[in-house]
Amino acid sequence: MDRLIYIAMNGAKHTMLQQAQVAHNLANASTTGYKAEANSFRALPVLGEGAQTRTFVVDSTTGADLSTGAIQNTDRDLDVAVQGKGWIAVQSADGSEAYTRNGSLLVGANGLLQTRNGLMVMGDGGPLAVPPDAEVTIAKDGTVSIIPMGQAPNTVATVGRLKLVNPPEADLVKSGDGLFRLNSGMPAPADANVVLAQKALETSNVNAVDSLVSMISLARQYDMQIKLLQRAESNAQKANQIMNLNA
Repeated sequence: MDRLIYIAMNGAKHTMLQQAQVAHNLANASTTGYKAEANSFRALPVLGEGAQTRTFVVDSTTGADLSTGAIQNTDRDLDVAVQGKGWIAVQSADGSEAYTRNGSLLVGANGLLQTRNGLMVMGDGGPLAVPPDAEVTIAKDGTVSIIPMGQAPNTVATVGRLKLVNPPEADLVKSGDGLFRLNSGMPAPADANVVLAQKALETSNVNAVDSLVSMISLARQYDMQIKLLQRAESNAQKANQIMNLNA
């Protein structure tokens, strides 16, 4: 009886964990450049006395869905979207290099090109600095150009180039901060073939309908595990009644 309770409780626990991951994806359905987390159940054998066919379920995050989202025009000079494969390199909070598809950029108070959440955007030679009060444009190849304040529109100066990378998807891992890194911990080389869409952003690749269907399916699985626990309790009560009669 205790084995049935253990297996049912384990199933209910990991069903709730997977439902939390689905809810997390659904909450980021409108987050720019977000890549949905992929989850699955895997069966593990129960070791010990009894039939060798007994298994229990474990929730497992298998990676991330790296399919591209839709590209929406914003008409903002510092918005860029990666077209097709590729990533924008940024400096994460711990100083390491990481990668994102969120190309909503701005010039920080320190004059450095940053993401909306304050991460410095990497260029070929490090973080990109932009002179104050300059009009900034970003070309399709990642070249960052400026028109100094008070200068003619044809007075264009290049200040650097975004570091755009395209490592093998199998080598990328998603961290808890939502950024991607190489599983080797090393920075990826720049790739000149990565192309940006100007004045545009990539939407999240989360399919809200599929996520809602998954949440309903997981809720039904959870109810099934709870019913098994209730059946175990009912069986235990009936067994106690029989034992009392024999006494």
